[in-house]
Amino acid sequence: MQQDHETARLAFRKSSYSATRNECVEVADVPGVSVVRDTRNRDKATLLFPSAEWRAFLTAAKNDEL
Repeated sequence: MQQDHETARLAFRKSSYSATRNECVEVADVPGVSVVRDTRNRDKATLLFPSAEWRAFLTAAKNDEL
């Protein structure tokens, strides 16, 4: 997904997992989907993940399973 009028209106927040790191991503949640972008390159493309997949990724990252 490219940055456009739709993603520009989303309420992005810094991922809590990357809050203390230099490699930060921002996440916006919409029904059924998590939209992810690089904090330093907000105008670049975004990634879309089904919400269940994003939750599974976060759980694995928090449990050092990656």
